[in-house]
Amino acid sequence: MSEIKNILLVGVGGQGTILASKILTEGLLKAGYDVKMSEIHGMSQRGGNVSTQIRFGDKVHSPIMGKGEADVIVAFEKMEALRWIEYLKQGGELVVNDFEMPTIPIQIGAEQYPESVLQTLQEAADTVVIKAGDIARDLGNSKTMNVVLLGALIKAMRLNEIDWESLIRKNVKKGFEDINWNAFEAGYKI
Repeated sequence: MSEIKNILLVGVGGQGTILASKILTEGLLKAGYDVKMSEIHGMSQRGGNVSTQIRFGDKVHSPIMGKGEADVIVAFEKMEALRWIEYLKQGGELVVNDFEMPTIPIQIGAEQYPESVLQTLQEAADTVVIKAGDIARDLGNSKTMNVVLLGALIKAMRLNEIDWESLIRKNVKKGFEDINWNAFEAGYKI
């Protein structure tokens, strides 16, 4: 692969964005890619914005991508997709979790949650909407929605040559390996 691929994962603190990024990065490294990752988690423990940029290919010189460079954006929360849409390149794919988790400014009334978010996103880009929260809840643990989204991303990026099962089992909390693997498989089937 001579071309560098850019993936942007965005969400709200507590959604597992960093864990999904870590699993993805580790898998790409095991597959032999040069990988650079940058994460920003401002007040992530308290419901703040979280973003992770992952760039991979034969040789990657910087972990940071510019606006209009993301091949794929995966938004764990739909308003975060709106916040980061300008990073999606022309012809890129937007994967959006149909889920609302208001950030602190919305919770305290300093901002309003925008209306018609999904419609706005679908008009702006090639958008795949996933109800990862519902899928995770149906599997028995709503906290696995991040791994549902990871499975969908892996399928979209055609990265199926990597042993994702062992990486997921290694990186999730003890006792939650099976439910997370089931969540990954559910996301991959979407």
